Amino acid sequence: MFTGLIEDIGVIKNISSSRIEIETTLNDISKGASISVNGVCLTVVSINKNIFAADYSPHTDKITTLSKLKKDSKVNLERALALSSRLGGHIVSGHVDGIAKIEKIEVLKGFYKVKFLCEKDILNYCVNKGSIAVDGISLTIASILDYGFEIFIIPETFGNTIMQLKKARDEVNIETDVLAKYVETFTKKETTNISFEMLKRNGFVE
Repeated sequence: MFTGLIEDIGVIKNISSSRIEIETTLNDISKGASISVNGVCLTVVSINKNIFAADYSPHTDKITTLSKLKKDSKVNLERALALSSRLGGHIVSGHVDGIAKIEKIEVLKGFYKVKFLCEKDILNYCVNKGSIAVDGISLTIASILDYGFEIFIIPETFGNTIMQLKKARDEVNIETDVLAKYVETFTKKETTNISFEMLKRNGFVE
């Protein structure tokens, strides 16, 4: 589990169709640890000084942008959330839902406005002012568009993540808010109309 608060920008040293090796300044990564790489939860399989390796499956390769990375590409890194840590962003699982494409980046006074294009199956879980993870970055949706969504990013976040390197037409990993998925599952199970008894049974009212 992660928070979406990026801790380091790593550099790809080697990459294949199933393994990635990344250089990082983070100094307490251990074998078997979970780490978010551009929002993708991976498991460290080996570490040598400041370079760690992680394997990923064909399914992960298919639904994320990992296969588009190259040697010397930069990536957002975040270590797994410790139980003693504050949840400064939002709950991020590291299980990417799909890919969005940057349509436009506007530099405005005091912040950046970024428009993303995405498929309907991602947009279905997006709401105004809701949380979303873009390449592992915890962000808030400013508005929903017919074809995607719009986000405003402060300079602190923009300058300390790989968003500073992005341009129009670049693709990013997207993870929608897990709460939306739970709500969908819950409502699908409730085949009858919502009633006071149903709300009470599920703890919404006393």
